Order: sequence, then structure tokens, then C-alpha cells
Amino acid sequence: MDIDSLLASIDSTNLSIPFGRIKHISSTTIKAVGIEVAIGDIVKIESQDHISTVLGMVASIEAGDFTIVPFSFIEGFRIYDKVYLQKEGLSVKAGYGLLGRVVDALGEPIDDRGKIKDLEETSAINKLSMPALERGIIDERFSTGVKAIDSMLTSGKGQKVGIFAGSGVGKSTLMGMIVKGCEAQIKVVALIGERGREIPEFIHYNLNDDLENTIIVAATSDESALMRKYGAFTAMAIAEFFRDKGHDVLLMMDSVTRFAMAQREIGLSTGEPPVSRGYPPSVFALLPQLMERAGNNAKGSITAFFTVLVDGDDMNDPIADQSRSILDGHIVLTRDLTEQGFYPPINILKSASRVMDKVVDDEHYNYFLKLKRILSMIKENEVLVRVGAYKAGMDLELDDALAKKEKIREFLTQSMKEHYSYSEIVNKFKGVFQ
Repeated sequence: MDIDSLLASIDSTNLSIPFGRIKHISSTTIKAVGIEVAIGDIVKIESQDHISTVLGMVASIEAGDFTIVPFSFIEGFRIYDKVYLQKEGLSVKAGYGLLGRVVDALGEPIDDRGKIKDLEETSAINKLSMPALERGIIDERFSTGVKAIDSMLTSGKGQKVGIFAGSGVGKSTLMGMIVKGCEAQIKVVALIGERGREIPEFIHYNLNDDLENTIIVAATSDESALMRKYGAFTAMAIAEFFRDKGHDVLLMMDSVTRFAMAQREIGLSTGEPPVSRGYPPSVFALLPQLMERAGNNAKGSITAFFTVLVDGDDMNDPIADQSRSILDGHIVLTRDLTEQGFYPPINILKSASRVMDKVVDDEHYNYFLKLKRILSMIKENEVLVRVGAYKAGMDLELDDALAKKEKIREFLTQSMKEHYSYSEIVNKFKGVFQ
């Protein structure tokens, strides 16, 4: 053996693992020095007694130090604890083994069913959306199984739709109806910032404990802001994996507002200024980075439904307003319809699908225009009819609209357990005018 060459190779090898040191700790962030990092790098923070270890992400860098946002709680850490560079960027393992499983924001199982097998590839959680000219044109219908949506707010494969509602109006119920009744081959559900009890309840009541071809990504309200933020990106990365395998994927996310609140916590803790109702600029930059990753390409499609919790039922809330400008359609659920026992409480006149005219035939679209005209007339004259100021015969078109009111209500309402094919919905739609 050539001892000299062996010693030379050992001398040229760095046998020590570089690490940095903590210099400042706050309730939500850690500042450290001593290693070279880039924005988005993952670091491991280890206490001096080797008892506590947490992961964090580099959120900002200054000339002498860098700021880390941890993935979990940081109680017990001290100044001078060590910081190691773990890996560059955040990634998730994706594959068909995820089907039927419940995972956390990092793609790790939380359903007590053991390690996930059949994971085929590692996908970056943060990535650019498809270039505009590589996107497919949305010209193929996506059926949800919900009568009000498929008839009056028809979606297309690759469309991004917002479900806007106040608290307790019925978003989760409608989500469950879409997941159960839609025609997607793969379904990815992201539950971001929700109460812990809502995860098993959503699976049991809304999905009837049936997770076939379904993946749930959960990041509850008691988890760190970073986990809530990246839970949404993990769900999108998983959906992209299946789209690129040639599947039509449904991505359902509840809710965009909790996602934005998580980024608000991170942004404010790293020194960003609040610009609109306490939200820093990074929130408004982050929304399109997430939402624009949905869509279709030459292989498959991601049809995305994002729920937006409207603060105080105010549709001009900054998150609702920004989301509506990015999305390809919006479904508005109103509290007054819920109070009337009208389910799902979709306000057709305030909702819209920007691709409907491209995915339905002319006959369907003409029926849509007729029904919208009828609903508008009923709404405009509602007060006159209720107080008795309108008498039958004064307006024949209004008389015809009022005569169809009960039939329209019956058509637009649907119980949680009912699911219809698109052809059944179209036949019922036509029946309203017969």
C-alpha cells in the first residue's frame, strides 16, 4: 500500500463538519453566525446537551448573520448552541405509496400506518410554475358532482377556483362534496391551519373514512408558521408529481387565509413592514407563487379549489381581493342562504367561472344565461313581492320567474350525500325550464 498517497488524501479531506452558533433568540426566530447559507436552506439546530434538535429554514441574510425560522418550538435553546447546514432547499418524496395516507407538511406520515413505501422521486417543494406558453388551454370540462357548480359555474380541467365564505358557512361541507363527487383520478387535500379535531372529522364525516386515491396533507393551527406555510407547497408538489405522471388531479386547499396568516407571522418576525391590515408584502407575492403552479400541461392537469376565509364576510378583505384577482373563478357562499337552510349556500349571482363558456356547449350556456336572468329578477323584486306591492300580471316575465322559484331552489340545493354525473345534472337543469 502506498502510505504517502493515503496520507496525502487524508490531509486534503475536511473531516470536520462546519457549524455556526446562535447569537440571538426571540419567540419566533433565531439569529446565527459562522456558516455560509442561502435563502431557503434547511439547517439543524442542536442544543449543547444534545437533547433538543429542531429544523429551521433560512429566511433572511445580513452581512454578519442570518435569520432562521424554526419548524417547531424552540424552548430550551441557548446562545452559542450549534447550527448545521442540513440541505439546500426543502423537498418531499412523492409516489403512489402516498395514496390513502395522511402526512404532515414535510410529507412524513401521521396516520399511525407505518412508513410510506413506493416513493419514486424527490420533488422540490419550492419551484417555479410552468412557463405561460407551456400551459395547456382549458377547454375540457371538470365535473364536481355538485349541481349548482356543474350547471351554473362549470369548471374546466386545470382551472383555479376560489371558494369564499365566512366562518361556519359551509366551506368544509362543500369541500367534502367536491372531493367525493368529482371525476379526478387523484385527489390531494391540504388542511392548513385548521383545528386539530377537524382533521379526523373531515375524514370521517366528509369523506366517510374513504381515502381511496386521496392524500391528505395536514398542518394544524398549533404547529409553527413555517409548517403551515409549507404544508400548502408540499400538497402542490405532490399534486404536480401525479400531474406529470399523466393524471387529472384535484387539489383542494383549506384555507388560503390561514396560509397567508402563517406568512404574515414569518414576515413580521423577520422585519417586514405591514402594508395592508397587518399583512407584509411577501404575503401578496407568495399567493401567485402557490396558485399559479396549478394548471394543465401536455401530460395531465391540476384543477385546484382554494377556500378563502372571508374576515367578517367582507369580500374586500385583502387576501380575498388578491386571491380573486389571481384565480380563474370564484364561488361565494353567503351566510343568509345558510340561515335559510339553503345548501350548498352558493350565491350564484356573486359567483363566476371565467372558463365556463369554453367548456360547455351552446345549449348549456343559453340555459345558464336564462337561469341567471331569472335569479336576478327575483332578487331585484324580492322586497316588492314580500310587502305585497307587486301584483301578478304586472310583469309577465317576473310572473314566469316567480313560478319557477321553487323548482330552481330544488335544483340548486343538494344534500351532502348526493352526487350526480354531469349528464344527470344537465338533464335536471333542462327540467327547470320545462
